[in-house]
Amino acid sequence: MGTGATFYFDFNSPYAYLAAERIDGLLPDAEWKPIAFAILLNQLGVLEKRITGTDRDAVAREVSERVSRRGLPPFVPPDVWPIRSWSLVPLRAAVFAEEIGRQREFARAAFHTAFARGRSLAELGNVLDSARAAGLDPDEVEAAIQRPEVKDRLKANTDEALARGVTGIPTVVLGDEVFWGDDRLEEAVAAAGARRP
Repeated sequence: MGTGATFYFDFNSPYAYLAAERIDGLLPDAEWKPIAFAILLNQLGVLEKRITGTDRDAVAREVSERVSRRGLPPFVPPDVWPIRSWSLVPLRAAVFAEEIGRQREFARAAFHTAFARGRSLAELGNVLDSARAAGLDPDEVEAAIQRPEVKDRLKANTDEALARGVTGIPTVVLGDEVFWGDDRLEEAVAAAGARRP
């Protein structure tokens, strides 16, 4: 029996990148769901506050320390991160990748593109490069991100996350318990263990 865990992420968060690199080892049956986090924040009425409140240098220092400790490539965010790197394109691509059973592979490739290679996922070419690295056909991905049903699923994921109390990313939700942050994955694992029969 699974845990019923859901892992909500957006490609603009280096903390989501950190969580994506280890969640399968901690919660292997978690369902991955990309969400349009900027839209969620806007619905909460806190988008401007979050944008202006992000200390790029402080985040970079913390993430750099974590990637070093975990043996990941050095943290190299895109120059346009965090404000001008939000994009729906990689999120829609992740929705499509789920259709063909390659979502985790695409997500990890896209996170690596953004935060280990310093290439903005707001640029379609970088998203398609990530798709290729994950074993997807870039032409199929480019067509899929325009499909209404793909857009609708991303919107549904975002609405669901909002309804379940998600206010940050990455977040793991177990029933009505919400665990926000890469540094709270172990708490989610403990909660999942307590839920198992």
